[in-house]
Amino acid sequence: MRRFAKLYAELDRTASTLAKREAMAAYLREAPPADAAWAVHVLAGGKLRRLATATELRQALAEATGYADWLIEDSYQHVGDLAETIALMLPPGDGSLGEVPLHVWLEQHLPALAKLDSAERIATLQSWWLALKPEQVFLLNKLITGALRVGVSQRLVVQALAAWSGQPTDLIAHRLSGTWKPTSRALAALAAPVGEDEHLADRPYPFFLASPLEGEVTALGDPRDWLAEWKWDGIRAQLMWREGRAGLWSRGEERLDGRFPEIEQAAASLPMDGVLDGELLAWDVQTARPLPFTALQKRIGKLKPGPKLLAGTPVRFMAYDLIECAGEDLRERPLHERRARLTELLEPTDTALMLSPALVADAWDALTAERTHARERQTEGLMLKRLDSPYRVGRKRGDWWKWKVDPHTLDAVLLYAQPGHGRRAGLFTDYSFGVWDGDELVTVAKAYSGLDDAEIARLDRWIRAHTIERFGPVRAVEPLHVFELAFEAVQLSGRHKSGVAVRFPRIARWRTDKQPADADHLDDLRRLATG
Repeated sequence: MRRFAKLYAELDRTASTLAKREAMAAYLREAPPADAAWAVHVLAGGKLRRLATATELRQALAEATGYADWLIEDSYQHVGDLAETIALMLPPGDGSLGEVPLHVWLEQHLPALAKLDSAERIATLQSWWLALKPEQVFLLNKLITGALRVGVSQRLVVQALAAWSGQPTDLIAHRLSGTWKPTSRALAALAAPVGEDEHLADRPYPFFLASPLEGEVTALGDPRDWLAEWKWDGIRAQLMWREGRAGLWSRGEERLDGRFPEIEQAAASLPMDGVLDGELLAWDVQTARPLPFTALQKRIGKLKPGPKLLAGTPVRFMAYDLIECAGEDLRERPLHERRARLTELLEPTDTALMLSPALVADAWDALTAERTHARERQTEGLMLKRLDSPYRVGRKRGDWWKWKVDPHTLDAVLLYAQPGHGRRAGLFTDYSFGVWDGDELVTVAKAYSGLDDAEIARLDRWIRAHTIERFGPVRAVEPLHVFELAFEAVQLSGRHKSGVAVRFPRIARWRTDKQPADADHLDDLRRLATG
């Protein structure tokens, strides 16, 4: 625990990706393998179960310190992070439990904590805190709450593993994908020599991600060097068909087997084994076009969908790449060759597997005109892929671009604010916005990105001075400021009080030139959702 707490503190103190990578690589070289494996798991985004409630943590702190509830709550409001608040308010422990290995905490102590009743859990937390140093208490609380955000991406962990092991990053990324288990043996396997059949392991390939096209499309050169497709708005996934068995993995490396049985059944029609990259889409059979993403959401959470849901919300797999075929890893082959083999593979099928259609054009003007029809086709724009490109790992710029249509915008009034997380825990950075429904402002969107540091600081000062009501960490503010929000789509929704769900809202600009009366109306969003 002591060594990993030191690493976590180093990662939390710096914004330098190089410093973070070097710190993780040094830790991997020094730590016992069982501890290092767990460090890789949690830093790479491995799921941690929440083992104690915020109420239990607050009660344990109050009993351990004698502080009043109001003082604890006020301190939390200033710090913005409960794990850090506890570490700051507790008297320093003796550190006697700091030498307990990380893997013992995660494999024995923490699972045992989950089995206790609430009173026993509170007493156990207090005994642990008094035997740990402050930075160890902070880490322990992060592990207990499952909120180990520290500004480290999976890609950065892969780079650290590559520096530690001497293996290429692409190989490490592939080995770490899927249901990787944090054991000494699994850690050693990350650094092992390459095996001949390694690509046939039961795990997804690392996904190749496109970058947003921000400049002029003509800068890409001759359009005949590129494949253009629609940018589908679904769930990115890989469909694996090997030796009579289907496997379905999301981009988040979650196994989706059983959730989309029509796709697994369709895989049986493939004439040979393979791994397809594509998009899961809710599909309108009558119009032969995708349904809104909200329709697909009905299927996502169902581990075993029933006949009514299967019939009412059919799903298709829109394939646009072939990563493996007949046991051969095709990632280094050029896209035009992979595409030809994918076309051949899907040609005999008439199932839930579909080939993403190519848009043929000899001039960028023609593709620009085609892109204007994206929304009526329930897509987000176009994908542009260099025909001679290999299938890379992660977001590497130059070969795959997403050329999205311009977002929708609306003018909305700031209604609520709450503190952010991590380095912004002490600032109000998460905002809720409303539009007019008659004479009332109704909340329609939440956003936390789009303002620069100076604007955030200025708005934070204003929020503190113009709070009219508090709901825990949330503050209602005077409805005086208008912001332009950008968003991708809006759908009717019975789950939201406003009756609409806005997809991917973010702040485009602070409209200091507008008054609250100038904000948009809910009817505008409803028309957009139905039109």
